[in-house]
Amino acid sequence: MRIKDPVRPATFTFALDRQNKKVFGVCAGIAAYFGLDVTLVRVLFALATIFGFGSLVLVYLAIALIAD
Repeated sequence: MRIKDPVRPATFTFALDRQNKKVFGVCAGIAAYFGLDVTLVRVLFALATIFGFGSLVLVYLAIALIAD
């Protein structure tokens, strides 16, 4: 018989944030995972998408399809 440890460190896993979502909840999930403001993550994502010529859109869609 295996005894379970009652005191375990919290494990953080990435998940889409369906409560604070605008499109799929990817930016809100990233903000929750790293403990950042959602608006900051959205602005940084928008700037990175504009200056990266839209390649981040593919990454966003991949995360949206893979997560949850």
